[in-house]
Amino acid sequence: MTELKLIIGGMSCQHCVASLKNVLDKLTGIHSSDVEIGSATVTYDENLMNAILIISAIKDAGYQVVS
Repeated sequence: MTELKLIIGGMSCQHCVASLKNVLDKLTGIHSSDVEIGSATVTYDENLMNAILIISAIKDAGYQVVS
């Protein structure tokens, strides 16, 4: 398992947190996600998922990945 920690922009409320967690948890290979306003930590199986796809899903959900 690989852990990815990201700073997320564009989040302002608990609805944003729930929405992004829902998006991340639906991705194939995601073991767990911990989302808070402004950040996300994702644990994933590197054989099924990669950081580029995770970041792309976050952006597609309408949020910015700061780092």
